[in-house]
Amino acid sequence: MPGAWQLFRGLPRTKILASSLLPCQRQSHSGPVPHQAPPRHPSLSWRLRPVSRSYRATPNLHSYTLTPPQVNSILKANEYSFKVPEFDGKNVSSVMGFDSNQLPANAPIEDRRSVATCLQTRGMLMAVFDGHAGCACAQALSERLFYYIAVSLLPHETLCELEEAVEAGRALSPILQWHKHPNDYFSREAQSLYFNSLRTYWQELIDLSSPGEVPETGEALLNAFKRLDNDLSLEAQVGDPNAYLHYWVLRVAFSGATACVAHIDGSDLFIANSGDGRAVLGVQEEDGSFTAHTLSNDHNAQNEDELARIRGAHPPSEKKTVIRQDRLLGLLMPFRAFGDVKFKWSIELQKRVLESGPDQLHENEHTKFIPPNYHTPPYLTAEPEITHHRLRPQDRFLVIGSDGLWETLHRQEVVRVVGEYLTGSQQQQPLTVGGYKVTLGQMQGLLEERKARTSSAFEDQNAATHLMRHAVGNNEFGTVDHERLSKMLSLPEELARMYRDDITIIVSQFNPHVIGSQRQENQS
Repeated sequence: MPGAWQLFRGLPRTKILASSLLPCQRQSHSGPVPHQAPPRHPSLSWRLRPVSRSYRATPNLHSYTLTPPQVNSILKANEYSFKVPEFDGKNVSSVMGFDSNQLPANAPIEDRRSVATCLQTRGMLMAVFDGHAGCACAQALSERLFYYIAVSLLPHETLCELEEAVEAGRALSPILQWHKHPNDYFSREAQSLYFNSLRTYWQELIDLSSPGEVPETGEALLNAFKRLDNDLSLEAQVGDPNAYLHYWVLRVAFSGATACVAHIDGSDLFIANSGDGRAVLGVQEEDGSFTAHTLSNDHNAQNEDELARIRGAHPPSEKKTVIRQDRLLGLLMPFRAFGDVKFKWSIELQKRVLESGPDQLHENEHTKFIPPNYHTPPYLTAEPEITHHRLRPQDRFLVIGSDGLWETLHRQEVVRVVGEYLTGSQQQQPLTVGGYKVTLGQMQGLLEERKARTSSAFEDQNAATHLMRHAVGNNEFGTVDHERLSKMLSLPEELARMYRDDITIIVSQFNPHVIGSQRQENQS
């Protein structure tokens, strides 16, 4: 298709590691790996949570003691930073830059991250995707969702220009500028399939819109989520003549992923969340301290509105079975997600698609398994919950993280750690020991440790890395313990997932002066 590939111009020149037949890239962290474990069984890939929040005991396992440089090498292996130009050619940016990082627990990691600047409209997109039952769905979202959002935001005239350029075989102007770590790869084999589905979507948007019509951001986000999830399902049902792509689209559909997306344009911040990822705003108070303002709701059993929504969507006879042990049908922890067609398709459709699918799927116990008490599908949706926030000068940064972060640190602790890192100062709170009995000698040791931590706390050059250090290494007193950090990072692959999940973090820093002037302009 002449000119079509120009839409994807700017993709990093990286290839999928290992064989092109592998559905997911194996991302490994630097530093010593004690030994390799056999692949985790797919049927065990649902959101297992054997541990709860912080203050866990340091694992007493056959782990290795890492030196500080080795710890840093592991923590910094996947970090990425980007500073936004003050003036991007269209407007003064309210985003100063962002830091991101990932730390695997699964092998390969099932989380993904994406950040891009919208070139045909305005603003930046940032997202964290948390995969389960494999990384295929999260990988597809990391490549595709931003294009669906960007197209949904385009005015009618620009959509028509895109279609006319494709028809005439002309080069297309890119609509996204990606900001990716080299490990955040693109699947080259699937780009033609992805483009054709995206083009069908914008053709429908042309038919549904009118000249002069400018889409509303919240509605655009909602439509993009729903349409991409529908395309993932449709592509799996139709299949593909290419054996690899046929297998790939089925892998994407039968795995799943949550998505937490931020769209920042000037002082307008939109969050679109589907699942249990979370977006939290760091607000600086007049005394210099930081407080957390949560901009998303977790879609799981701790959300009473979600419980009521799901139970209300199914007959009273399923009241006791639709949610069991805080999981959807007793299996899935997030109540909203992309993919996961095992919770969306009828049993008949699942059997028909699998029977016509490649042999590799027949060997996968997870795909053949039908959830218990499966009577009135769909049970799952990817429809996001949209939140709009008008940024203020005191809103200093945004943290988007997969649930692996929020399981280990409370949101207020997350904001405190990031806020102190970005401002270069620490709010020294009274030392507490959480009810533990300590001797004077132990108390002296804690005070000396805090003094040392104050001088070395800012050795990280990346806010997400600094936060990750705390998430993995915090002890029961809320301080980073090198011994604990070393043990947690040197756990063998088959044990790491028992103590924590994959962790993915994006920290976006705002420009308070730009936000303040924009608010004044909007009010005048």
